[in-house]
Amino acid sequence: MTGSTVTALTTQVYRVYIRATPEAIWEAITDPAWSDRYGYGGRVEFDLRPGGAYRTLSNDGMRAMGVGEVVADGEVVEADPPRRLVQTWRLVMAPEMAEEGFTRLTYELADTRDGVTRLTVTHELDGAPKTAHLVSGGEEDSGAGGGWAWILSGLKTLLETGSPLTAAQPVSD
Repeated sequence: MTGSTVTALTTQVYRVYIRATPEAIWEAITDPAWSDRYGYGGRVEFDLRPGGAYRTLSNDGMRAMGVGEVVADGEVVEADPPRRLVQTWRLVMAPEMAEEGFTRLTYELADTRDGVTRLTVTHELDGAPKTAHLVSGGEEDSGAGGGWAWILSGLKTLLETGSPLTAAQPVSD
């Protein structure tokens, strides 16, 4: 990875338009009954108050690959349902990424028109070049996944169709 690549990835912004209400999207982001059905799977745990804990737990498929119980952790900074969620976020499933420390993740939801909501995800990754590379989808060709683009595509597909993006979704506990 070159220095210029790391610089370019310090703050990543993703925007997706989803034919669903802000409330439905908020629930899909914060409710474990939804979170294990898109992206990489894994159930989220949120204490949706400032200072509250956040964790994503691994699923059976992840654990079979050697991932521990917790994939990511952090703390809620701000929760304004269903409009804005700000949290710290640290990928703990790989020691070299856990060592980079906490990053800042912001979800912003806004009604547009005709039942469509704009979801903007901003991930501030200062001092976390390995994590930035991974969540940008930089390891997609090696089988490590497509990062935020993959997660948000899965979220959109699930909410709009009721079905996961792929038939091979990871299975959770």
